[in-house]
Amino acid sequence: MEVIGADGVHVGTVDRVEGERIKLKKSDSYGRHEGHHHYIELGFVAGVEGDKVRLSANADIAVTLEEERSGKAVDL
Repeated sequence: MEVIGADGVHVGTVDRVEGERIKLKKSDSYGRHEGHHHYIELGFVAGVEGDKVRLSANADIAVTLEEERSGKAVDL
């Protein structure tokens, strides 16, 4: 499923759900964070619309909320 911000902009693609977080596919990472998974807390999910997971924040804000495996937020 595609993950989109509240503004409809692509944030990532769901790899799977692990615990209370959505694990995004590695192919959606870029820049210095390229090549590894990022996670978004399920608390940021506003709803599911068809085959899209819509977040409660716009995409530009949502990417700053992504976490790496350690659980620490990353600065994209």
